[in-house]
Amino acid sequence: MMGDLIGGDWIRGITIRQPWATCILAGKNPENRPANWPWRGWVLLHAGKAKPDSTLLRDPLVATAIRGRELHLGAVIGVARLTDCHPDQGSEHCTSPWAHRDVHHLVLNDVHELPLPVPATGALPAWKPTQDLVDRVLQQLPHLRP
Repeated sequence: MMGDLIGGDWIRGITIRQPWATCILAGKNPENRPANWPWRGWVLLHAGKAKPDSTLLRDPLVATAIRGRELHLGAVIGVARLTDCHPDQGSEHCTSPWAHRDVHHLVLNDVHELPLPVPATGALPAWKPTQDLVDRVLQQLPHLRP
């Protein structure tokens, strides 16, 4: 059960550049952001429109995560539950190889990949999706209902 409100009241969109958006679908956690995020709850994982930097694709951690996956652009590719956001507290507190230093860490759980990406326009930092977009996403994830 995702929430008990309709439309974008119970969910937000988060635009993430590639290849990071696809890495989240493959288990990347946390998502690194320059500032604190007060929102907690469900988020649409929106892959931004910018093409990924080719040097990132050769990073061994990234290459392993995205192997065999398409890097969709300008589309919602999944849904996740944002359960925490905290400033970096050093490698002794966050041992994930994905965690960058001196940023905020968005902790994502219950990640669900969409079978078919849903084209959408995102925004920064977090955005409220339209009811139509939420409906199109939930059509593909029938077990996730508000």
